[in-house]
Amino acid sequence: MKTREEALKFGLSFKSVYEEKPFHDPNWQLIRVKGSKKAFLWIYERNGYINLNVKTDPEWRDFWRSAYESVTAGYHQNKEHWNTIILDGSIPDKDIKRMIAESYDLITDSPTKRIYEAVKRIPKGHVATYGKVAEMAGNPKMSRAVGNALHKNPDPEHIPCFRVVNSKGELAGAFAFGGGGAQAKLLEADGVEVVNGKVDLKKYGI
Repeated sequence: MKTREEALKFGLSFKSVYEEKPFHDPNWQLIRVKGSKKAFLWIYERNGYINLNVKTDPEWRDFWRSAYESVTAGYHQNKEHWNTIILDGSIPDKDIKRMIAESYDLITDSPTKRIYEAVKRIPKGHVATYGKVAEMAGNPKMSRAVGNALHKNPDPEHIPCFRVVNSKGELAGAFAFGGGGAQAKLLEADGVEVVNGKVDLKKYGI
């Protein structure tokens, strides 16, 4: 990957993104994520080469900089969180694409997304408390956010929020899951015993 066109094509291959030229300068092209409008890829020419600015996890930042001379601290951006990739032909395409993909993943990450991913990891025949889901999602203090996210669950078929109970093992109120008793029926079909609206966390909790 050496040209602006190649970088732009790959950047636009990600889900829910769009191109913007915000600086009244045709040299700068940004690929942003719809909704948040955050940019994960900056494309511009500098010193005779096309450059890409990508967001980077601090744990990987120095790895990429040490692996390739043409990966440097982010030009005109926070150097702790951004790298610049100089497309001089010295970096394999697969690694350029990996760095761009990592930038996209970092920009699109959200607590709600992490909560849904955590719920998907609750095994069949088990339950997790709101606190446990918060911990699995990377922040033990966001139990309330877990409740809010599950209340707005966009895909109950694939995000099994019926497997989430409170800290006492109690099921959600009748308003959830389509009415009273619905969560109990789903759990029992899953192999989890429900007694008086509660689940034994020692037996079924993760």
